[in-house]
Amino acid sequence: MLTLRSDVSEEPETDLALKVKMLFFGPLAERMGEREIEVAVLLGTSARDIIDRFRLTPMLDSGLRVAVDGVVGADLDAELSDASEIAFLPPVSGG
Repeated sequence: MLTLRSDVSEEPETDLALKVKMLFFGPLAERMGEREIEVAVLLGTSARDIIDRFRLTPMLDSGLRVAVDGVVGADLDAELSDASEIAFLPPVSGG
């Protein structure tokens, strides 16, 4: 529930939080110890911020793909919305 302050100022709120769901697949799920994690983040957080926070940046260079709200290749620097879903998809190998 959002509480409105009575002393409204011109400065934007910096303490508003969002809930974001992170989904892990393949070996990454094993590494993280979970297939799904829900985290609280500040308003204005991007998927890239979360990737950095969980130290997943090096994996992007190894073929890890990221889907934001079901869109693979979404802008990782865009602000997330409440209830956004970030899926981490391992590279697919074939034979």
